[in-house]
Amino acid sequence: MFYGLIIRMYYAPGEHPPPHFHVYYGEHKAVVDINTCEIKEGNLPKKQAKLVLAWAELHQEDLMAD
Repeated sequence: MFYGLIIRMYYAPGEHPPPHFHVYYGEHKAVVDINTCEIKEGNLPKKQAKLVLAWAELHQEDLMAD
């Protein structure tokens, strides 16, 4: 957890592509596509969305490796 954001990325057989991770912030939930670093489902407050998308871009290579 950082800045109140919870990031969950896990492997589940049959999980739908593309590679993604889930973000939780209070009552907000979002799914972020790792390839594009865009929110594909859900929503986050603007400040938290900017933070998590910047983090995803910085760590995109590492996220794809895991």
